[in-house]
Amino acid sequence: MSTGAPHPAAYALTDSWTMTRRELARWARRPVTVVVGLLFPVMLLLMFGYLVGGGRGVTGAYVDYLVPGMLALTMAFGLEGTMIAVTQDLTKGVVDRFRSLPMANGAVLVGRSAADMLQSAVGLAVLIGVGHALGWRAHGGPGAFLGAVGLLLLFRFAMLWIGIHLSLVAGKPELVQAVQILVWPVGFLSNAFATPDAMPGWLGTAVEWNPLSQTATAVRDLFGGPGGEAGHVWAAVTWPLGLLAVFAPLAVRRFARLDR
Repeated sequence: MSTGAPHPAAYALTDSWTMTRRELARWARRPVTVVVGLLFPVMLLLMFGYLVGGGRGVTGAYVDYLVPGMLALTMAFGLEGTMIAVTQDLTKGVVDRFRSLPMANGAVLVGRSAADMLQSAVGLAVLIGVGHALGWRAHGGPGAFLGAVGLLLLFRFAMLWIGIHLSLVAGKPELVQAVQILVWPVGFLSNAFATPDAMPGWLGTAVEWNPLSQTATAVRDLFGGPGGEAGHVWAAVTWPLGLLAVFAPLAVRRFARLDR
């Protein structure tokens, strides 16, 4: 006979939504940080598009190649906000207070990741708008456009859980910057700005295997721009899912075992 008690999954969703609202409330208290986070990728797009751009090995308009690459690159950067928030909760005893409440394990991490994903979606919209102002256009149709956005957010979600796990390993906000440096090789050893064909053989091979490159190439194909290859769509799905399968459980397990 049913007792009428809510299912544990309902508790987990409620707790995660509560933690998401907590993280969103932080935006109102630090608007400058949020604005800077949104403008940084715009600055990179303008810098590479007008100052550094050239598009070695790119056939067609460079802006059509650059914008999808910048969208993918943006999904890999900006993890330090989430990583610092997680470590600050640990060092300030906030997590200990949450653990004294009847809260689902991992709800703090899910809430933090959900808030980050909302901010990432806003950042994508801003960068797409700037790209459109620069002359970039998506030629693949509405379905392909949504598919490209979905791949970008999936890649962000995977990178986010890697960042959460590394922040739990680091344990202190001052160590986050050192860990964040690891993202830079992933970002710039990719095809975001130039094609692997224009690079030395060994470097081009490494760039092609980069998960960010897989996402950028697939997104270019869905947007109907230069440098896109349809076969990379599956790789752009399997890479993030594989990373999630490894790092999300590791992060939740690490969080559950802290101070125990």
